Amino acid sequence: MRETIIRAVSGLLYTSILVASILSSELIFILLFYILSLVCLIEMQKLLRLKSYALYFLQAILFYLFSFLKFNQDATILLLFITIFVNLFLVKDLLVVKKIPVFEKKKYIIIIFYLISSTIFLTLIPTIQGTFKPNLVIGIFFLIWTNDTFAYLVGKNFGKTKLYEKISPNKTVEGFAGGLVFTCIMGYLFWHYTHFLYAEVWLGLAIIMSLFGTLGDLIQSKFKRQAGVKDSGKLMPGHGGLFDRLDSIIFASPFIYAYLYILNYVS
Repeated sequence: MRETIIRAVSGLLYTSILVASILSSELIFILLFYILSLVCLIEMQKLLRLKSYALYFLQAILFYLFSFLKFNQDATILLLFITIFVNLFLVKDLLVVKKIPVFEKKKYIIIIFYLISSTIFLTLIPTIQGTFKPNLVIGIFFLIWTNDTFAYLVGKNFGKTKLYEKISPNKTVEGFAGGLVFTCIMGYLFWHYTHFLYAEVWLGLAIIMSLFGTLGDLIQSKFKRQAGVKDSGKLMPGHGGLFDRLDSIIFASPFIYAYLYILNYVS
């Protein structure tokens, strides 16, 4: 009971800080996610048994150029292609190989594109139409929270078929399906009450968020299993590390950005 209360309070505090920062201003939103990304970088380096101060410097430079300055759209699209390629390669490693190969050079590639640049695209999502629109990123966070919650609830109560038992024993096909259905419902409800964008756009976002969010969670679970740890850190009582909370949205963000960019481009 005490652990449940601690988990609830910790989650509520995290959610409140997140929503407040998103609603306040673009600058505060970017600063918060730079700090969150910094903590995730610390946790990720521990998982990969890497200690590189150069990565912290590179992270600051990339955030300044892409998130703050938004200096070049062509460079952003190039970064997007590389990020998606690396993330899809990790999906391949998740499904095909027994252990994700993390030799020295690949550790840097994984951290730069799987973590740092993916978080940058999260900060770029609310300005993809030119002006800062906090409703967009808040809606996306509602989608991921809905997916996580109902995948857990449906899986716990009705789950029988394991989704990927050797990596995440508690995840089930029924839980994934339940998360997907309720995330789509949340997408429609968010559109219905805000009339922001179109219902079809939110349905697409819900599907992308559910699918790639689940893949992101599984990839991070595989990293933790290879590292022999249960959580990426201990920052959030009852939840583990910060990366444990953000792994889904971080992995899905470049795919969401690409989806919205294509819609914006063809409209």
